[in-house]
Amino acid sequence: MDASHAGTRIGTLWQQRMDSLREYEVIRDGNVFGTSFTNNYVSTSEFDRAHQALARLTGQYDGVAFDTLFSGTDVTTPAGTCLCLTSRHPLTLPAVDRERYTRDILADLTLVHGIGTATQQKIKQRGYHTLEDLVSHPKFRRGATAVLDCLAHGDVSAITGMIGARHSRSHPFVLGTAGFFDPEAFVFLDIETLGLFSRPIILFGVGTVEHDELVVRQYLLREIGEEPAALAATLGHLAGDRQALVTFNGKSFDLPYVKDRIAYYGMESVNSIPHFDVLHFSRRRWKAELPSLRLGVLEHEILGVNRVDDLPGQMVPEFYECYLRTGNCGPLVPIVEHNRQDVVSLALLFSHLVGEAYGSR
Repeated sequence: MDASHAGTRIGTLWQQRMDSLREYEVIRDGNVFGTSFTNNYVSTSEFDRAHQALARLTGQYDGVAFDTLFSGTDVTTPAGTCLCLTSRHPLTLPAVDRERYTRDILADLTLVHGIGTATQQKIKQRGYHTLEDLVSHPKFRRGATAVLDCLAHGDVSAITGMIGARHSRSHPFVLGTAGFFDPEAFVFLDIETLGLFSRPIILFGVGTVEHDELVVRQYLLREIGEEPAALAATLGHLAGDRQALVTFNGKSFDLPYVKDRIAYYGMESVNSIPHFDVLHFSRRRWKAELPSLRLGVLEHEILGVNRVDDLPGQMVPEFYECYLRTGNCGPLVPIVEHNRQDVVSLALLFSHLVGEAYGSR
């Protein structure tokens, strides 16, 4: 069964099963300890506002045609046709100070297996100040040569693995590897799904940098059967030779979820590419300063972004179900706006972190 036929079949099945149990808890405002889910909760006020908005939207857009509300373009893929909504936002990614980055990483002798902080101090006192100096060391020269070869080759995945083995994958050295890429190579990804596990993805938000702008392309499903086409369109952005993926909690959620949908349809996946998970870098940078590391909190506290009447991501399935059930496209409006802002904030937060770590001064 090819992807297009599978899409038609799953569309019928999911419209029959959308009345399944919701996968979040509603808690009293401020009572973050009243939930058994780490992040999958909404406050009472958020829940009430969302349902008030749903009633308002269905009334406001009653009888309004889909094409009138969403002026997108059809994109044709080998798996079918899907809708693409495009928007543009100012963004200039910071240039990485490659000299400072190189100087810092060459001075870190602990990247060599067998050298800890105390050993590094002793070795430096003996005149071995850089990895290049260490090449002449009788004991550590082989390890130093291996690290230098890894750095010289420029394979970001290998470099990240090396840094992660000695430090962590959220270390500023990993952020510094952003300097190995052109701005146009970064792909910012955020998805909206019908639930937590093995359910269709109904909106793929993809951001790319073009001439100091973040171009956000949103592949929105008009019906569930368009998922394979939207999936194929999204994968097309990741198929380049020098691409790098940027997500927020994507290593735990977005990327595994996308891979699961790829496997469901028997589609060919893309090769593994370097992946910058902004949640991990944010946790390292602001864990001690902020009460929560949700994207909404980070964008408010760090970027000064204030969303008005934002739809909680956990409630996206209910709004989309209302659209499927009634044909009223009003409930899709906050889904699209929520996803678009997620992609924009993701790119801005990544830019902030890279600039803070190794931006040119």
